[in-house]
Amino acid sequence: MSSLPLINSIVITGQQPGPHLLILGGVHGDEYEPMAAIRSLKKLIEPDELSGKVTLVPVVNQPAYERCNRCGPDELDLARTFPGAPDGSISQQIAHQATQLIQSADYLIDLHTGGLISDLAPFSGYCLHADQSILETQRKMARAFGLPVVWGTSAELQGRSLSAARDAGVPAIYAEWGGGSRCLPEAVSGYAAGCLSVMSALGMREAPAENQPIQYYIEDNREQSGHLQLQNHAPVSGFFEPAVKLMETVQAGDSLGTICSPLGDEITTITASQTGVILGLRTLPYVKQDEWLAVILETDRPAPLY
Repeated sequence: MSSLPLINSIVITGQQPGPHLLILGGVHGDEYEPMAAIRSLKKLIEPDELSGKVTLVPVVNQPAYERCNRCGPDELDLARTFPGAPDGSISQQIAHQATQLIQSADYLIDLHTGGLISDLAPFSGYCLHADQSILETQRKMARAFGLPVVWGTSAELQGRSLSAARDAGVPAIYAEWGGGSRCLPEAVSGYAAGCLSVMSALGMREAPAENQPIQYYIEDNREQSGHLQLQNHAPVSGFFEPAVKLMETVQAGDSLGTICSPLGDEITTITASQTGVILGLRTLPYVKQDEWLAVILETDRPAPLY
Protein backbone atom coordinates (compact mmCIF):
# COMPACT_ATOMS: atom_id res chain seq x y z
CA MET A 1 0.00 0.00 0.00
CA SER A 2 1.26 3.47 -0.92
CA SER A 3 1.87 5.76 2.06
CA LEU A 4 1.51 8.84 -0.16
CA PRO A 5 -1.74 10.33 -1.43
CA LEU A 6 -2.40 9.18 -4.99
CA ILE A 7 -5.01 11.86 -5.71
CA ASN A 8 -4.20 15.57 -5.70
CA SER A 9 -7.08 17.94 -5.04
CA ILE A 10 -7.95 21.61 -4.66
CA VAL A 11 -10.29 22.55 -1.80
CA ILE A 12 -12.24 25.81 -1.88
CA THR A 13 -14.03 26.69 1.35
CA GLY A 14 -16.77 29.28 1.31
CA GLN A 15 -17.43 32.05 3.79
CA GLN A 16 -20.86 30.62 4.60
CA PRO A 17 -21.76 27.12 5.80
CA GLY A 18 -23.18 24.71 3.29
CA PRO A 19 -22.76 21.33 1.59
CA HIS A 20 -19.61 19.69 0.26
CA LEU A 21 -19.51 19.18 -3.54
CA LEU A 22 -16.87 16.90 -5.08
CA ILE A 23 -16.04 17.38 -8.79
CA LEU A 24 -13.91 14.71 -10.49
CA GLY A 25 -12.11 14.68 -13.84
CA GLY A 26 -9.53 12.41 -15.38
CA VAL A 27 -10.90 9.12 -14.07
CA HIS A 28 -9.71 8.04 -17.50
CA GLY A 29 -6.28 9.39 -18.33
CA ASP A 30 -7.10 10.33 -21.93
CA GLU A 31 -10.09 12.58 -21.23
CA TYR A 32 -8.87 16.16 -21.36
CA GLU A 33 -11.86 18.54 -21.43
CA PRO A 34 -12.82 17.77 -17.80
CA MET A 35 -9.25 18.36 -16.61
CA ALA A 36 -9.14 21.81 -18.19
CA ALA A 37 -12.65 22.68 -17.03
CA ILE A 38 -11.99 21.75 -13.42
CA ARG A 39 -8.74 23.74 -13.39
CA SER A 40 -10.70 26.76 -14.62
CA LEU A 41 -13.20 26.36 -11.78
CA LYS A 42 -10.39 27.14 -9.34
CA LYS A 43 -10.48 30.69 -10.70
CA LEU A 44 -14.23 30.92 -11.25
CA ILE A 45 -15.41 29.91 -7.77
CA GLU A 46 -15.26 32.87 -5.39
CA PRO A 47 -14.93 31.84 -1.72
CA ASP A 48 -16.66 35.06 -0.65
CA GLU A 49 -19.73 34.04 -2.65
CA LEU A 50 -19.66 30.33 -1.80
CA SER A 51 -21.76 28.52 0.77
CA GLY A 52 -20.10 25.26 1.70
CA LYS A 53 -17.05 23.58 0.25
CA VAL A 54 -15.96 22.39 -3.19
CA THR A 55 -13.25 19.78 -3.74
CA LEU A 56 -11.80 19.82 -7.25
CA VAL A 57 -9.83 16.87 -8.66
CA PRO A 58 -8.74 17.65 -12.23
CA VAL A 59 -6.86 14.36 -12.72
CA VAL A 60 -8.00 11.44 -10.60
CA ASN A 61 -5.97 8.86 -12.53
CA GLN A 62 -2.48 10.37 -12.72
CA PRO A 63 -0.75 7.13 -13.85
CA ALA A 64 -3.16 6.73 -16.77
CA TYR A 65 -2.80 10.44 -17.63
CA GLU A 66 0.97 10.08 -17.82
CA ARG A 67 0.51 7.12 -20.20
CA CYS A 68 -1.93 9.08 -22.44
CA ASN A 69 -4.21 6.12 -21.90
CA ARG A 70 -7.66 5.27 -20.60
CA CYS A 71 -6.12 2.84 -18.10
CA GLY A 72 -3.18 2.84 -15.71
CA PRO A 73 -0.10 0.58 -15.89
CA ASP A 74 -2.04 -2.34 -14.37
CA GLU A 75 -4.41 -2.10 -17.39
CA LEU A 76 -7.44 -1.78 -15.11
CA ASP A 77 -10.23 0.62 -16.09
CA LEU A 78 -10.61 2.83 -13.03
CA ALA A 79 -14.28 3.37 -13.90
CA ARG A 80 -14.84 -0.36 -13.36
CA THR A 81 -12.67 -0.67 -10.22
CA PHE A 82 -14.58 1.21 -7.47
CA PRO A 83 -14.58 0.91 -4.48
CA GLY A 84 -11.02 -0.37 -4.91
CA ALA A 85 -8.68 -1.71 -2.26
CA PRO A 86 -6.06 0.03 -0.09
CA ASP A 87 -3.52 -2.76 -0.66
CA GLY A 88 -4.34 -3.55 -4.29
CA SER A 89 -2.78 -2.51 -7.60
CA ILE A 90 -2.30 1.16 -8.44
CA SER A 91 -5.78 1.55 -9.96
CA GLN A 92 -7.38 -0.27 -7.02
CA GLN A 93 -5.60 2.05 -4.59
CA ILE A 94 -6.70 5.14 -6.54
CA ALA A 95 -10.28 3.83 -6.60
CA HIS A 96 -10.09 3.30 -2.82
CA GLN A 97 -8.92 6.89 -2.21
CA ALA A 98 -11.51 8.27 -4.63
CA THR A 99 -14.21 6.29 -2.84
CA GLN A 100 -13.13 7.86 0.45
CA LEU A 101 -13.45 11.31 -1.15
CA ILE A 102 -16.93 10.45 -2.41
CA GLN A 103 -17.97 9.22 1.03
CA SER A 104 -16.82 12.53 2.54
CA ALA A 105 -18.95 14.59 0.14
CA ASP A 106 -22.62 15.57 0.04
CA TYR A 107 -22.79 15.65 -3.78
CA LEU A 108 -20.70 14.35 -6.68
CA ILE A 109 -20.15 15.46 -10.29
CA ASP A 110 -17.93 13.19 -12.43
CA LEU A 111 -16.91 14.59 -15.83
CA HIS A 112 -15.94 12.41 -18.82
CA THR A 113 -15.33 12.42 -22.60
CA GLY A 114 -14.91 9.88 -25.38
CA GLY A 115 -11.16 9.73 -24.77
CA LEU A 116 -8.64 9.17 -27.54
CA ILE A 117 -10.77 6.91 -29.72
CA SER A 118 -14.24 8.45 -29.76
CA ASP A 119 -16.33 11.60 -29.61
CA LEU A 120 -19.42 12.05 -27.43
CA ALA A 121 -22.30 14.49 -27.71
CA PRO A 122 -22.94 16.59 -24.58
CA PHE A 123 -25.18 14.86 -22.05
CA SER A 124 -25.58 14.45 -18.32
CA GLY A 125 -26.71 11.32 -16.54
CA TYR A 126 -27.44 9.64 -13.24
CA CYS A 127 -28.43 6.26 -11.88
CA LEU A 128 -32.06 5.51 -11.07
CA HIS A 129 -31.47 5.40 -7.33
CA ALA A 130 -33.91 3.42 -5.18
CA ASP A 131 -34.09 6.29 -2.67
CA GLN A 132 -36.65 8.70 -4.12
CA SER A 133 -35.18 11.77 -2.42
CA ILE A 134 -31.69 11.02 -3.82
CA LEU A 135 -33.19 10.34 -7.25
CA GLU A 136 -35.02 13.68 -7.26
CA THR A 137 -31.84 15.50 -6.24
CA GLN A 138 -29.92 13.80 -9.04
CA ARG A 139 -32.62 14.77 -11.53
CA LYS A 140 -32.36 18.38 -10.34
CA MET A 141 -28.57 18.34 -10.68
CA ALA A 142 -28.64 16.80 -14.16
CA ARG A 143 -31.21 19.32 -15.40
CA ALA A 144 -29.27 22.20 -13.91
CA PHE A 145 -26.09 21.13 -15.70
CA GLY A 146 -27.65 22.56 -18.84
CA LEU A 147 -26.80 20.00 -21.54
CA PRO A 148 -29.22 19.05 -24.35
CA VAL A 149 -29.54 15.39 -23.27
CA VAL A 150 -30.33 13.99 -19.82
CA TRP A 151 -30.20 10.22 -19.35
CA GLY A 152 -31.21 8.31 -16.24
CA THR A 153 -29.98 4.71 -16.31
CA SER A 154 -29.69 1.50 -14.31
CA ALA A 155 -28.50 1.71 -10.72
CA GLU A 156 -27.13 -1.84 -11.00
CA LEU A 157 -23.90 -1.05 -12.87
CA GLN A 158 -20.92 -1.71 -10.61
CA GLY A 159 -17.34 -0.45 -10.28
CA ARG A 160 -18.06 3.17 -11.12
CA SER A 161 -17.79 6.42 -9.19
CA LEU A 162 -21.58 6.61 -9.34
CA SER A 163 -21.93 3.14 -7.82
CA ALA A 164 -19.63 4.21 -4.97
CA ALA A 165 -21.82 7.30 -4.51
CA ARG A 166 -24.97 5.17 -4.71
CA ASP A 167 -23.69 2.91 -1.94
CA ALA A 168 -22.74 5.92 0.19
CA GLY A 169 -26.09 7.66 -0.29
CA VAL A 170 -24.44 10.60 -2.08
CA PRO A 171 -26.46 12.18 -4.92
CA ALA A 172 -24.29 12.03 -8.03
CA ILE A 173 -24.34 12.87 -11.72
CA TYR A 174 -21.87 12.39 -14.54
CA ALA A 175 -21.46 14.17 -17.85
CA GLU A 176 -19.97 13.29 -21.24
CA TRP A 177 -18.78 15.71 -23.90
CA GLY A 178 -16.00 15.67 -26.48
CA GLY A 179 -12.96 13.47 -26.87
CA GLY A 180 -11.27 12.20 -30.02
CA SER A 181 -7.75 13.22 -28.91
CA ARG A 182 -8.82 16.85 -28.57
CA CYS A 183 -9.66 19.37 -25.88
CA LEU A 184 -12.68 21.21 -27.27
CA PRO A 185 -12.90 24.79 -25.92
CA GLU A 186 -16.71 24.74 -26.01
CA ALA A 187 -16.75 21.58 -23.89
CA VAL A 188 -14.28 23.08 -21.41
CA SER A 189 -16.33 26.25 -20.95
CA GLY A 190 -19.61 24.33 -21.03
CA TYR A 191 -18.44 21.95 -18.34
CA ALA A 192 -17.31 24.81 -16.11
CA ALA A 193 -20.63 26.61 -16.61
CA GLY A 194 -22.53 23.40 -15.90
CA CYS A 195 -20.74 22.84 -12.60
CA LEU A 196 -21.43 26.42 -11.52
CA SER A 197 -25.09 26.02 -12.45
CA VAL A 198 -25.37 22.84 -10.36
CA MET A 199 -23.80 24.70 -7.44
CA SER A 200 -26.51 27.34 -7.81
CA ALA A 201 -29.22 24.69 -7.90
CA LEU A 202 -27.81 23.23 -4.67
CA GLY A 203 -27.87 26.61 -2.93
CA MET A 204 -24.09 27.01 -2.90
CA ARG A 205 -24.15 30.20 -5.02
CA GLU A 206 -26.56 33.13 -5.20
CA ALA A 207 -26.36 33.32 -9.00
CA PRO A 208 -29.32 31.53 -10.60
CA ALA A 209 -28.94 28.10 -12.17
CA GLU A 210 -28.87 27.90 -15.96
CA ASN A 211 -32.23 27.18 -17.57
CA GLN A 212 -31.17 25.59 -20.84
CA PRO A 213 -33.67 23.65 -22.99
CA ILE A 214 -33.42 19.86 -22.85
CA GLN A 215 -33.82 18.17 -26.22
CA TYR A 216 -33.99 14.59 -24.96
CA TYR A 217 -34.77 13.47 -21.41
CA ILE A 218 -34.85 9.69 -21.12
CA GLU A 219 -34.97 7.27 -18.19
CA ASP A 220 -34.18 3.62 -18.90
CA ASN A 221 -34.12 1.15 -16.02
CA ARG A 222 -33.08 -1.92 -18.01
CA GLU A 223 -30.23 -3.87 -16.44
CA GLN A 224 -27.38 -2.68 -18.69
CA SER A 225 -28.69 0.77 -19.59
CA GLY A 226 -25.96 3.37 -19.34
CA HIS A 227 -23.22 0.95 -20.43
CA LEU A 228 -22.02 3.01 -23.39
CA GLN A 229 -19.86 0.34 -25.02
CA LEU A 230 -22.53 -2.38 -25.04
CA GLN A 231 -24.12 -2.13 -28.50
CA ASN A 232 -23.04 -1.56 -32.12
CA HIS A 233 -19.78 -3.47 -32.10
CA ALA A 234 -17.53 -4.05 -35.11
CA PRO A 235 -18.18 -7.45 -36.73
CA VAL A 236 -14.72 -7.38 -38.33
CA SER A 237 -11.44 -5.51 -37.92
CA GLY A 238 -10.54 -2.75 -40.37
CA PHE A 239 -10.88 0.92 -41.31
CA PHE A 240 -14.13 2.45 -39.97
CA GLU A 241 -15.76 5.31 -41.87
CA PRO A 242 -18.92 6.61 -40.15
CA ALA A 243 -21.98 7.55 -42.19
CA VAL A 244 -23.70 9.42 -39.34
CA LYS A 245 -22.95 12.36 -37.06
CA LEU A 246 -23.46 13.07 -33.38
CA MET A 247 -27.07 13.94 -32.44
CA GLU A 248 -28.35 12.52 -35.73
CA THR A 249 -31.43 10.30 -35.45
CA VAL A 250 -31.34 6.76 -36.82
CA GLN A 251 -33.68 3.82 -37.17
CA ALA A 252 -32.69 0.25 -36.35
CA GLY A 253 -31.18 -1.15 -39.54
CA ASP A 254 -29.90 2.20 -40.83
CA SER A 255 -26.27 2.35 -41.92
CA LEU A 256 -23.84 3.66 -39.31
CA GLY A 257 -20.89 3.42 -41.70
CA THR A 258 -18.54 0.89 -43.22
CA ILE A 259 -15.44 -1.07 -42.30
CA CYS A 260 -13.06 -1.86 -45.14
CA SER A 261 -9.95 -4.00 -45.50
CA PRO A 262 -6.52 -2.36 -46.10
CA LEU A 263 -6.89 -2.57 -49.90
CA GLY A 264 -10.55 -1.58 -49.79
CA ASP A 265 -11.65 -4.73 -51.59
CA GLU A 266 -13.70 -6.02 -48.67
CA ILE A 267 -16.34 -3.64 -47.31
CA THR A 268 -18.70 -4.40 -44.43
CA THR A 269 -21.70 -2.16 -43.82
CA ILE A 270 -22.50 -1.52 -40.15
CA THR A 271 -26.17 -1.15 -39.29
CA ALA A 272 -27.74 0.37 -36.21
CA SER A 273 -29.05 -2.07 -33.62
CA GLN A 274 -31.38 0.52 -32.08
CA THR A 275 -33.66 3.41 -32.98
CA GLY A 276 -32.71 6.73 -31.44
CA VAL A 277 -30.13 9.52 -31.49
CA ILE A 278 -26.35 9.15 -31.92
CA LEU A 279 -24.63 10.09 -28.65
CA GLY A 280 -21.20 8.65 -29.38
CA LEU A 281 -19.05 7.74 -32.39
CA ARG A 282 -15.68 6.13 -32.76
CA THR A 283 -13.22 8.61 -34.29
CA LEU A 284 -10.09 6.43 -34.43
CA PRO A 285 -10.37 4.86 -37.90
CA TYR A 286 -8.77 1.49 -37.18
CA VAL A 287 -11.09 -0.75 -35.20
CA LYS A 288 -10.63 -4.29 -33.95
CA GLN A 289 -13.38 -6.85 -34.14
CA ASP A 290 -15.90 -6.50 -31.29
CA GLU A 291 -14.85 -2.95 -30.36
CA TRP A 292 -17.72 -0.47 -30.11
CA LEU A 293 -18.55 1.94 -32.91
CA ALA A 294 -21.54 4.00 -31.80
CA VAL A 295 -23.68 4.88 -28.78
CA ILE A 296 -27.38 5.25 -29.54
CA LEU A 297 -29.80 6.75 -27.03
CA GLU A 298 -33.09 4.95 -27.53
CA THR A 299 -35.60 7.78 -27.68
CA ASP A 300 -38.70 5.59 -27.28
CA ARG A 301 -37.99 5.20 -23.56
CA PRO A 302 -40.08 7.22 -21.06
CA ALA A 303 -39.15 10.64 -19.77
CA PRO A 304 -39.55 11.42 -16.05
CA LEU A 305 -42.37 13.56 -14.76
CA TYR A 306 -41.12 16.71 -13.01
